[in-house]
Amino acid sequence: MTVVQRTSGDMRLNPPLHVVFLDGAYHKGGTELVWNELGHLRTGEVGQVIEHAVGRMLRTLRRHGPLEIEHDVEEDDEPEAALCASAVSGREPPAGPQWLRGLSPSSPSALAYDKPLCAALDGFTLHAATRAGAHHAAVREALLRYVLRPPIAKERVEPQQDGLVRLSRRRAFADGTVAVGMDPLSLLCRLATSVPPPRFHTVKYAGVLASASPWRKRIGPRPAKPEEPTKADDDAAPKRKRGGYRPWAELLRRTFAIDVLECPACKGRMKLVAMVTEPTNVARFLSALGEPTDVPACSPNRGPPYWKSTVVRRKAPGDAA
Repeated sequence: MTVVQRTSGDMRLNPPLHVVFLDGAYHKGGTELVWNELGHLRTGEVGQVIEHAVGRMLRTLRRHGPLEIEHDVEEDDEPEAALCASAVSGREPPAGPQWLRGLSPSSPSALAYDKPLCAALDGFTLHAATRAGAHHAAVREALLRYVLRPPIAKERVEPQQDGLVRLSRRRAFADGTVAVGMDPLSLLCRLATSVPPPRFHTVKYAGVLASASPWRKRIGPRPAKPEEPTKADDDAAPKRKRGGYRPWAELLRRTFAIDVLECPACKGRMKLVAMVTEPTNVARFLSALGEPTDVPACSPNRGPPYWKSTVVRRKAPGDAA
């Protein structure tokens, strides 16, 4: 299972991949599936995995073009490209004259081992030192909660008196950064790039855990056997199962925490009477309420506001960088 996170703790576009894999393999022995547990993982094997993965990722990036940076991001370029470029670098967002100039590609680095079962190569890192035992359900739950966590907790976002928004860190970065302060425009630009593209799943399954695998039902937990029905159950009316349809009001309440069918005056329940869609009926209804019937003119499109963006990195002693 792979969980894709778009941003790091300082809301930079730095996608980490959290992968939870089985420490072994299944094979078919006759009519049953047989589980073979792997031996202890060695640090050299982690280095081999990151070399193979980095080679494939770099070939994919070169084939699609993101690594070929030959020009600067100008105002007439695509807004998404400028937003992503500034979010990758961690500098100011591309608002007004604050457009980001060309990014220099990362310099290659040799394979290095920071600590056991952890390897780094060409700006990529692989940490494989976390393991959950087969008989430790609480440890497995904690591991899955860790990989599924959001990039930043809501409790660590604090507005400041100087107009900046402070993103604090539970642990400092390698350079000593414990918090990042940015103006609202910079924060909105970082949030915009943290949204995944359409039809992009952030949780992916592979191998025997994939939905298309014919072995998935055989290795998953078996459903409990239903109890034998009694005479009282036979006499009772059969319970209807709730379908997958959800009313529109329930969906709005789950998404925006607003109950649109609650009367603002008496707090009672309202009922949808009719949907007015004909232009003549809409004009007559608005005239009775004293509202204008003409469609308001649309304002022309405009670019982002022109002011200097601020992104401040706070070090551990309180110094700003």
